[in-house]
Amino acid sequence: MQRITIDPITRLEGHGKIEIFLDEAGNVANTYFQIPELRGFERFCVGRPVEEMPLLTGRICGVCPEAHHMAAAKAGDALYQVDPPPTAKKLRELLYSAFYVTDHTTHFYALGGPDFVMGPDAPVAERNILGVIHKVGLEIGGKVIQARKYGHNVIEMIGGRKVHPCTSIPGGLTKGITEEQRREIEEMGRWAVEFAQFSLQLFDDLVLKNQAYLELVLGDIYLHQTYYIGMVDEQNRVNFYDGKISVVAPNGERIGKYAAHEYTDWIAERVEPWTYLKFPYLKKVGWRGFVDGMESGVYCATPLSRLNAADGMATPLAQEAYERFYETLVPGQPKVVHHRLATHWARLIELLYAAERWVELATDPEITSPNIHTVPTAKPTEGVGCVEAPRGTLTHHYWTDERGVLTRVNLIVGTTNNYAPISMSVKKAAQNFIKNGVVVTEGLLNRIEMAFRAYDPCFGCATHSLPGQMPMEVVIRDAQGQPIDVLRQYC
Repeated sequence: MQRITIDPITRLEGHGKIEIFLDEAGNVANTYFQIPELRGFERFCVGRPVEEMPLLTGRICGVCPEAHHMAAAKAGDALYQVDPPPTAKKLRELLYSAFYVTDHTTHFYALGGPDFVMGPDAPVAERNILGVIHKVGLEIGGKVIQARKYGHNVIEMIGGRKVHPCTSIPGGLTKGITEEQRREIEEMGRWAVEFAQFSLQLFDDLVLKNQAYLELVLGDIYLHQTYYIGMVDEQNRVNFYDGKISVVAPNGERIGKYAAHEYTDWIAERVEPWTYLKFPYLKKVGWRGFVDGMESGVYCATPLSRLNAADGMATPLAQEAYERFYETLVPGQPKVVHHRLATHWARLIELLYAAERWVELATDPEITSPNIHTVPTAKPTEGVGCVEAPRGTLTHHYWTDERGVLTRVNLIVGTTNNYAPISMSVKKAAQNFIKNGVVVTEGLLNRIEMAFRAYDPCFGCATHSLPGQMPMEVVIRDAQGQPIDVLRQYC
């Protein structure tokens, strides 16, 4: 059986490879989206005080430490049965909204965007952030840098550091903000709203008005009919920081909502022998393998999923964009979009929502209140904290002894939720693009990589090397391409 390997896969956070196996006729028989790293955080956090978790788990990932910081802090709140003051909750969400702006900006312009701005078949040396800036202009590149700068400024003001924030603790925060900082945060937020609107218009011009790209988005190659989950507020609108998890079926029907501490009633995790990453699925539906449909418990947790799982957005401009999204993609049909490349559009709608929410919170009269911490008094036992990481629903579940020392930890990371649908998307794309007689080019393989890029996976987050080292394999080949030696590190 012939094998095609894409190693390493590119423009994602973390590491992985794709193994494609062809049958005797030259068609794709199967694919394996493999993650070679062992995640050890659940194990080596045992024995640590729970108060350290917002700092320790932030080190899982340098891309979204804010998500782990918040989930860990909320798990600490639950474990100590303490409700932070309103100002503390609002400051946490303000930091989190600014983080979302930086993160979604990074994916659209640096990771996913080059496939559309430069084209999926553009030379690999040009299909990157530098190629994007060269094509769209230095001014736009400057805006991208400014958006990330402003977001990290807010994270530093509230979280204490630009990367790996350190101020959220069980019961609230260790510091607040001054009126001068509030005014600066508001000004940066208003700029971010304009930037988000600009980014949506750019997507409109580059993708929606390009017939070839639109056909790619709306075609069958990148389409999967799975369940969707996403956090919603009491009005069933998208929320990143707090709420219940809405679960929607492939036909658009909401089958239920669950609170963070109820996640084990809904989510189970499956292990396969060929990867270190787990496969969560809906326990109430059951595991039927890597297949679509109402009978399969495979679910998705992405920006597209959050829009599908909600009834709308909580800010006016984002709500307008949300309505246009569904009117364009599924006019007159149930409000559910299964086209996975549409996730890029959904991500920009969330970018706008995050920027608007940033301004709302920055102008809240309570935001500068000094009442930012409630001292925990209850004996710690067990707690679950949940937020929406940019890549999906993030759950932290902690058990402790009576001293608050961790005895067990379970983490379901945003990308982990999506491992089954990512694997399915990669296989379907490979089966459509690689057929007997087709010349396999780099551009064709990139179209297969586009299948996972829509999910914006972070495998540094979903899996983490226990010894803190990356396995590496170097294959030395002769002039005919035959391997003559293999060098391995950390094996």
